[in-house]
Order: sequence, then structure tokens, then C-alpha cells
Amino acid sequence: MMCPMESKKDILVENPTHPARQKPVRKGKKPPKIMAVVHQSGCTGCEVCIAGCPVDSIEIVPNLNPSINGFQSVVEIDLARCIGCQNCTQDCPWETITMYENADAYDAWAAETLFTQLYIPEEDLPEGESA
Repeated sequence: MMCPMESKKDILVENPTHPARQKPVRKGKKPPKIMAVVHQSGCTGCEVCIAGCPVDSIEIVPNLNPSINGFQSVVEIDLARCIGCQNCTQDCPWETITMYENADAYDAWAAETLFTQLYIPEEDLPEGESA
């Protein structure tokens, strides 16, 4: 299910059915000091950033609105797995990935993410699942 990020009042929760939820969680007792956020309005869907991510935290999101750019997909970074290594920011040829302080990363993600499959509105959780 694709969730356009138009309604900021929706409470988004992790999508338990997304294949990324089968990947290992981030290790360590402390979260990273900085995390990466993709500015999807500038993402071309080239996927160059994916190869350099050591923890496989970058996911392809099929683009429901091709008028945003000429490609059929964009990427998003799973903040639950990002370790703040900065590889993606160095690899992105379009400079559309920015590092944010941990406390600011979630607000930046909400402002810059146009499409997501990693997170869904709470009311769309499958029966028996809770946030």
C-alpha cells in the first residue's frame, strides 16, 4: 500500500508487512547522532545510494506520481535501521540526501517524504496488529 504524505495529521506507524521489517534491526544501545533523509522531490530514482549503504536501510518506493520526476520510483531511508554513516549522501549524484541530527531527522523525514511504504497510517494496520 502506498501512502501519499499529504495528510500530516495521520499518525504513521511501521508497516509490519513491509519486507524491510524482516531485515536485522540496528545494533547498539544508542541511536546514531545523525541520520539520513531523502528529499524525494529531488530524487530521480537512480538507486546509486543503495549500493553504498552498509546496513541495507534504503528502500525503493514505486512512485505513484510520475509528474514529480521522470522516473517510476524514488527511495526512502528506514530511520529505524540508518546508522548515520553518510555513505548515501556522498554517493547521491543529485545531492538529495541530507544528514540531520537525530532529534530533527523525524521532522525532516515527515517534511521531505512524499511517498512511503515503510510507514502507514495507524488505522491501516492489519487486524490484530497494534502500534
